[in-house]
Amino acid sequence: MVAVNTKLSRQFRRLLCLCLLLIFSSASLAVVSVEGLRVWRAPDHTRLVFDLSGPVTHKIFPLANPNRLVIDIGESQLNASLAALSLEGTPIQTVRSAQRNKNDLRVVLDLSVAVKPRSFILKKHGGKNDRLVIDLFDLGVVSTKKKVVVKPKGKQRDIIVAIDAGHGGEDPGASGPRRLREKNVVLAISKELAKLINKEKGFRAELVRTGDYYIPHKRRRDIAREKRADLFISIHADAFKSPKPYGASVFALSRRGASSETARFLAKRENESDLIGGYGSVSLDDKDKVLAGVLVDLSMTATLGSSLDVGGDVLSALGRVAPLHKKQVEQAAFAVLKSPDVPSILVETGFISNPSEAKKLSTASYRRKLAKAVFKGVKGYFGKNPPADSYLASRKGAVQRAAAKDYVIARGDTLSTVARRFNSSVSEIRQLNRLPNTLVKVGQRIKIPNS
Repeated sequence: MVAVNTKLSRQFRRLLCLCLLLIFSSASLAVVSVEGLRVWRAPDHTRLVFDLSGPVTHKIFPLANPNRLVIDIGESQLNASLAALSLEGTPIQTVRSAQRNKNDLRVVLDLSVAVKPRSFILKKHGGKNDRLVIDLFDLGVVSTKKKVVVKPKGKQRDIIVAIDAGHGGEDPGASGPRRLREKNVVLAISKELAKLINKEKGFRAELVRTGDYYIPHKRRRDIAREKRADLFISIHADAFKSPKPYGASVFALSRRGASSETARFLAKRENESDLIGGYGSVSLDDKDKVLAGVLVDLSMTATLGSSLDVGGDVLSALGRVAPLHKKQVEQAAFAVLKSPDVPSILVETGFISNPSEAKKLSTASYRRKLAKAVFKGVKGYFGKNPPADSYLASRKGAVQRAAAKDYVIARGDTLSTVARRFNSSVSEIRQLNRLPNTLVKVGQRIKIPNS
């Protein structure tokens, strides 16, 4: 009996050891690995990104005298080098780390100045693993007030074009052969386009993204509005599921369905950029959604018409330097185009997934051709539809007045009868003569547009 009990006792000890081994083994497997760190600098903040092998819990807290930010990541360990981080131009002086409570990781950022920190987790999505994002916002630099543009008395203003280079930073966009990245291609085209616009009297370009960092879709639209833009152009060079599709496209917003399967696919990809690029905070600034929706709908109806018009001129100009994917302006629900009061278009300069187009897009000469074509279309549109208080409108009016015919109002004439007689319109005559209303007097001398 004693021998049997001894044998059972031995088996129990073995089983207990095995269970403990399994518990410790599973605990060690549960520890998440920090596999990489990256730093991005934007105009108003610095972003530190931790690449993770799985989901984690975390907390952050600042310390003063000296300025530091402590980042505690639960059940994790560092398997990446901190020495390779490029901290130039950021408020981060050094990054230190240590294991605490056995499996918890503490990272300390030594800062040169105080910052406003924000952190959030990005779940695994779109080929990206779980990530922890730490944003360090500069203090006392960024104002939330909108710009007020004061126009000198008697001087006509420039037409402002906001140019948005898609993707950036954490979101590389589509990828082509030889490590060609959409975010770099479209930034190069955007800068080339801005140069051309700024050389033209009466126009001014404003770059939404000036470097390699990510901006959420809503913020891109807001920047265009803050710059008082007359037009918003988002530049892209996307990819499709197969390498066969090719050609440039121009898109305007659709509030219903997409105009093609490709348009639907591209819009879905672009709209996911906020998840990939690292926009993890939930905005609580959106008020009553029903009221906001009605107001946006009313404003967007007029804006959409202008977007389709300018898109048509840009597409026509692009067709002279590049093959077109579609011969008409397409429509899809691109989030970046949803500005209620700024005409907005998205230009796909080509498919980076097509080897032939990727090769062309990698060259500065082809990117310059594309930029020239886009600006030609923009100039063509505003040449026909200049804002009333712009330099271009005053120049157009001067040309029209110089070419116009003189006419003296006779007894029985009205502005509408004169317009019909000369195959013109009341609005054209009023605009040319700067008439405040439709009233005219006998003997009054007016200009008639040269038809």
